Amino acid sequence: MNLVGTFRFANGAKWMWTRSLDRCSERARPERSTIGLSPENGLKNAAGTGCRHSISAQMISFIVPAYNEELELSSTVAAIHAAVSDAGQAYEIIVVDDASTDATAEVATAAGARVISINRRQIAAARNAGACAARGAYLFFVDADTRISQTHIAEGIAALKAGYAGGSARVVMDGLMPLWGRIFVRVFCTLYFGLNLGAGAFLFTTRRNFDAVGGFDEQYFVGEEVYFSLALRKLGRFKVLREPIVTSGRKLRMYSMRRVFVRLFSIVVGGPTAARSRDKLDVWYDGKRENRTAET
Repeated sequence: MNLVGTFRFANGAKWMWTRSLDRCSERARPERSTIGLSPENGLKNAAGTGCRHSISAQMISFIVPAYNEELELSSTVAAIHAAVSDAGQAYEIIVVDDASTDATAEVATAAGARVISINRRQIAAARNAGACAARGAYLFFVDADTRISQTHIAEGIAALKAGYAGGSARVVMDGLMPLWGRIFVRVFCTLYFGLNLGAGAFLFTTRRNFDAVGGFDEQYFVGEEVYFSLALRKLGRFKVLREPIVTSGRKLRMYSMRRVFVRLFSIVVGGPTAARSRDKLDVWYDGKRENRTAET
């Protein structure tokens, strides 16, 4: 049994999503698009339906999932523009506005990004929708509260051209954080990147490899970057860049140590099942924001 819904891009193209109640998985797929179709290119979902349109072999597509990110987004998009300006390579920035209730879409447009609107409240689905609309052969996923530099782009593209299946970068948090938060981040990053996994705030791969692994697994509301990293590693080497990205440390400022660790513990104990529902994932999905922008 399938549930069916639609959403529209800013250019008027109409897209359809389906949900299989039996498989508990969702994928964005095109019902109709004004973009030139190309059967040999594009994302194919689990049902075999492709998000097919012409792909530029030299273009980089930056995909930014966003929910109520009016404060952070302009700086994130500006950092992408600045990072790629000297690369001499065609690029596009796609902001996927996932049911925002603030001025996220307007801020994105003013910053020079293309806006896609969906209503899913799930970061895996937002990334997949952006990839489905992307026209570049290189896909860079950048969270709305994350700043990247020219080094990340140059080294990411170099890694992909050298045959790596995909990659990510180490992470540092912006601003002041409580002592427990600083210790937690250091320990977590040492263990996590030691396992050669990608941070959700910044991931990159090629269109071909993204299609090959089926995109981000929409069964999961958190941890989807782990499964994505593992899937890419089955295709080839995975590169974690040493130059760290700067991402927001707001969660460690807004939530207590107890709340953060209780939520993490519930996911560890619950395993994949706990990540397949928004229940007890309020730290990620309650939409709480600081009244400040990230400091770079």
